[in-house]
Amino acid sequence: QVQLVESGGGLAQPGGSLRLSCIASGFNLDFYAIGWFRQVPGKEREPVSCIKGRDGSTNSVDPVEGRFTISRENAKNIVHLQMNSLKPEDTGVYYCGAYRIFFEGCSLLRTYYDYWGQGTQVTVST
Repeated sequence: QVQLVESGGGLAQPGGSLRLSCIASGFNLDFYAIGWFRQVPGKEREPVSCIKGRDGSTNSVDPVEGRFTISRENAKNIVHLQMNSLKPEDTGVYYCGAYRIFFEGCSLLRTYYDYWGQGTQVTVST
């Protein structure tokens, strides 16, 4: 049974940092991609970053380039999203998703993802 569990959300001040974690179970991450997405009320879930489990290659959207880093922990089924230099517009519920991947790089298209976690709230505010 595929399961994704996010943790690490909370309240941070602008310019601060948070590290989100996505613990995956029920599948081998070597054959999957993991993506982080953000959703705010009234809007669709938007991509943030993704990683291909086998080789660690990543993609990120422009607004988080240089601030957020996605990584896999030591060949384990855990993916982290290190978020630095946080901005109020980073606020939202962060979800991790997963899909079976083959030869291509990981996709930031939400429709690729078959499995989702329950989400973790990130609030950036003074």
